[in-house]
Formats: sequence, C-alpha cells, structure tokens
Amino acid sequence: MFFIEILKVVFLGIVEGITEWLPISSTGHMILVEEFIQLTASDAFKEMFFVVIQLGAIMAVVILYFNKLNPFSPRKSLREKKETMSIWYKVIVGVIPAGVMGFLFDDWLNEHFYNYITVAFTLVLYGVLFIVVENRNKKKRPEVNNFKQLTYRTAFLIGIFQVLALIPGTSRSGATIIGAIILGTSRHIAAEYSFFLSIPVMFGASALKLYKFGLNFTGTELSLLIVGMVVAFLVSLVAIRFLLRYIKNNDFKAFGWYRIVLGILVLGYFAIFG
Repeated sequence: MFFIEILKVVFLGIVEGITEWLPISSTGHMILVEEFIQLTASDAFKEMFFVVIQLGAIMAVVILYFNKLNPFSPRKSLREKKETMSIWYKVIVGVIPAGVMGFLFDDWLNEHFYNYITVAFTLVLYGVLFIVVENRNKKKRPEVNNFKQLTYRTAFLIGIFQVLALIPGTSRSGATIIGAIILGTSRHIAAEYSFFLSIPVMFGASALKLYKFGLNFTGTELSLLIVGMVVAFLVSLVAIRFLLRYIKNNDFKAFGWYRIVLGILVLGYFAIFG
C-alpha cells in the first residue's frame, strides 16, 4: 500500500515539476490529476501537499540562478552586487499584490474555486489570451530586454497580473508572463522574472499551508511530502532549461492551444462521467 502511494506521489511530482514553469497551470493540473490518482490521506494533508510540493520546484530556480541572485558573492564587484539587490527589490515589489490578496482570501479561494469547472474555464480563457497577446505583439519590439530596464512600476504591475493566478487553472507563470509581455518586456525577461517571483510567493504560500496544517506529520505523510518535493525539484531542472531554450525561437501560442484543448477535454470528460 505504501509503495502504491509513493508511485502516486512520484507521478504528481513529475506533473508539478513540468507544469510549475510552463504556462499551463501547475495547480490546475494537480487538481485534475488528483481526480484520477487520489492519495490515501486526509483532506487537510492533501490541501497542504499540493502547495508545499511546489517548494521542490522552487528550489530548482534557487540552484540554477544562485549566482545571479546572490548579492553576497565574493566574485561580484560592488556594482554587480547592487544590480543583484536591485533585482531582489523589484521581486519584492512584484510579490506584494499576490502576497496581500493570498493572505486575506486563501481560505475563501480554496472553498469556491478549487474545482474542475474553474480550472477548465481558466485554462481556455488564458489560452485564448496567450494567442491574442502573441498575435498583437508579433511585430512589436520589446522595450525591456534586461533587468536594468525593468522599472519598479512595471514590476508592480506584473505583480498585479500575478494576483490572477490565485484562481486555479490560471497559472502563476502564465499570468506573470502575459502581464510582462503586455507591459513591453521580452519573453526571456518575462520568463526569468516569473521564475524569481515564484521564490518568495511559494515560500510564503507553503509556510501558510504548513502553519495551518501544523507539524504533526505521520511518518508516511512526511515521506510522501519529501518524495514529491525531490521529484518536483529534479523534473523542474529539466523543465526550466527547456522553456528558456524554447522561447529563444518560439512564442507562447503553442501553450495557448494546449490550454484550450485541455480545458475543452476536461469539461467534456466531467460532463459525461462527472
């Protein structure tokens, strides 16, 4: 029985590691997958698990970008350290909107929006938006091509877009990337800034879920959580590198079409079998 639960968690970790970074909604996919692969655990544990497993994925960003995000590196000049701190200041500005709204409405959002109908609707809606935004910006040159050009105003506005991701199926990376592109950033900067925003957002969300759940883990629960996080971390290393290579020569419309097709399939499946 325990072995079966481990296999379930490994699969969930793979799904999390891929979907956390591609703009197709990790939470949405996790909710949908859980409809078919249900963990044998309490509802409280599963609610916490589907958030905290994302810490594994976030650690992949920390590892891959450690030098770029480390303002205390002895190998950096004073100017480079200041530039690194500037990135962190812009990240802090960007997480304020989602941090405030998430803290205030976490329970309410869980109660009203964690269901397949919401996920399917937001998958389709933001899939359409990706296609529309990419078509609209096809001949436009981005105004922001590095973090020096990213202003605090733009960072805050991207953070407002991130608030949309509190609704399951939206995709945190998808919302921030769409917002960043609309506001004139390059796809590369949009993706990297989305990665960096995830660090404090997911640490904060995980801390909140762990606080509400408490630290009274059984041995089985702790094992499942650790395995899920480790798998999500390893898969995320691959997914992040893939996305950065992909956007060098491609836009995000393929992800938009994927979201639309998946959303329609989800609605069709639950209409027939739900």
